[in-house]
Amino acid sequence: QVQLVESGGGLVPAGGSLRLSCEVSGPDFNERTMGWFRQAPGKERQFVAAIDSTGGAIGYAESVKGRFTISRDNAKTTVYLQMYSLQPEDAATYYCAARRSGVFSRLPGDFRYWGQGTQVTVSS
Repeated sequence: QVQLVESGGGLVPAGGSLRLSCEVSGPDFNERTMGWFRQAPGKERQFVAAIDSTGGAIGYAESVKGRFTISRDNAKTTVYLQMYSLQPEDAATYYCAARRSGVFSRLPGDFRYWGQGTQVTVSS
């Protein structure tokens, strides 16, 4: 059974920073592509960033490119999302997700396992 637990969300002023963490338990973390997605109230879940099993393939949504950084620590079975220059439009519930495979993807439907989410609020 694969379980994901996000942490690190909170309230920050516009221009502030946060680092989200996602601890993953269960088998084969090192073989899974990991992703971060977000969902604001009344909106669809959208891709934020993903990293393949080796860290060799990384992708970002255009809206966060240059401000967010995804990384993973396979020894700690944890994936991170460092967020800088946060803006009110970044406010959402952020979800960590894991694929069954190590193949890179940006599509929510390709991710089999999901965390419960962590809330990010940005004050203007």
